[in-house]
Amino acid sequence: MLSEESAAVVRATLPAVAGALDEITTRFYGAMFRDRPELLDGMFNRGNQASGAQRRALAGSVAGFASALLADPEVRPDALLARIAHKHTAVGVTEDQYTIVHKYLFGAIAEVLGDAVTPEVAAAWDEVYWLMAGALIAQEARIYQEAGVTPGEIWRPWTVVERREETADVVSFLLRPADGGPAPAAKAGQYVSVRLRMPDGVHQLRQYSLSSDPGGDLRRITVKRVAGDDGAPDGEVSTLLHRTVRAGDELTLSAPFGDVVLDEAGTPLVLASAGIGSTPMVGMLAHLAATGSTRPVLVLHADASPAEHALRAETHELTDRLPQASEVCWYERPGTAEPDARTGLMDLTRVDVPADATVYLCGPLPFMRAVRTQLLDRGVPARRIRYEVFGPDLWLPDAS
Repeated sequence: MLSEESAAVVRATLPAVAGALDEITTRFYGAMFRDRPELLDGMFNRGNQASGAQRRALAGSVAGFASALLADPEVRPDALLARIAHKHTAVGVTEDQYTIVHKYLFGAIAEVLGDAVTPEVAAAWDEVYWLMAGALIAQEARIYQEAGVTPGEIWRPWTVVERREETADVVSFLLRPADGGPAPAAKAGQYVSVRLRMPDGVHQLRQYSLSSDPGGDLRRITVKRVAGDDGAPDGEVSTLLHRTVRAGDELTLSAPFGDVVLDEAGTPLVLASAGIGSTPMVGMLAHLAATGSTRPVLVLHADASPAEHALRAETHELTDRLPQASEVCWYERPGTAEPDARTGLMDLTRVDVPADATVYLCGPLPFMRAVRTQLLDRGVPARRIRYEVFGPDLWLPDAS
C-alpha cells in the first residue's frame, strides 16, 4: 500500500507530473535507447516508438496506477496491471529490466521537472514506481510459470504448414512446432508474439491473435498487412510476413499470452469485432464448436465490405455449428454478397443483447468506444465488457 506521507505528496504533484508525462517519456526512451541500444533489438516496436503510441501507453499506465492508488491506497488496480503484465511477458521482459527503466525514467523526471523534484517528491514517486514494478514482477513470474517457460525464455521455432490468402491484404499461417514437441497449452482469445529479423538486421516483434481452436498441436495466426497512412510507413513485420513467408518456412513464436480469454461460464456471449479484430473471435468460436458448446452466442462484426471481411466464410460456418448462435454483420459497402447484412457502422438499436451477457470487443479503438457506450446504454454492466487491443493499450479500463 502507498504510505500516507507519499500519498499526500503524489496527490499534490500528480497534475504537474501528468501534464509533463509526454515530455518525460520522450526523454526517457531517448536516453535509454541511446545507452542501451540492444533493447531496440527484439523488444520494442519501432513503429510504436516513431508514432508515439508506446510513449503514450507508458504515460497512461503510470498516471492510471498513481490515480488508482490515491483513490484507494490499499487496493491495486489488478485489471490494469494484468494487461501490462501479459504484454510484458509476450516480449520477454525480465525482473532486472525494471531497474534499468527506473534509472532512465527518474532521470527524465528530474530533467523535465527540475527543482520541483525535491527529495520528498522523488521518494514519493519512487514508492509509486516500485509498488507498480513489484506488482508487475509478481504477476509476470506467475504468468511465466503458468506458461511453462523460464522468465524471458519464451521463444520457439515453428514450421509454416500452410499459407492461405484470406483477403487482398490478409493472410493466415498454419503452424506446428518445428522441434516435433507438443504445442504449449493456450486459451481461446490469447495471442503470440512473432519475432522476425528485419532487412537491417534488427529483430522486431508483433503480437497476433490465435485465430483457430487452440487445442491440438497446430496453431494459426491471421495477419493483416498494415498500410501506412498520413505519411506513416507500412508495417514492418506484417509486410515482411506477407512478402516472404511461405509453407515450409520457419517462424519464431512466443508462448501464448493474453488476459482476454474465453470464460468457461454458461452465460450468453457477445463477440463484437471490426476489421481484423475478427481474429480472436474466430478462435473463440472454433473452441466453442470443438467443445460442443450450447451457450447462447451472438456474433457481431463490422467491416468495409464482405470482400474485406477476413475469415468471413469460416465465421458463418462456425456460427451455424453452434445450436444457439446467431450472427449480424454491418458493411459500409454491403453489395449483394451478404443479402442479410446491414449497411453502415455497427448499430445495436435493433439487436437483442442479453443484459447478463459477457461481451468481448476487438477492433479499432473508436469502434470499441462506440460499441461499449451502446452496450452500457443497453444495461450491460461495464464489468462484463472485455476488450483486446492490438499494440500498446491506449485505452484505460474505465474509458468510455
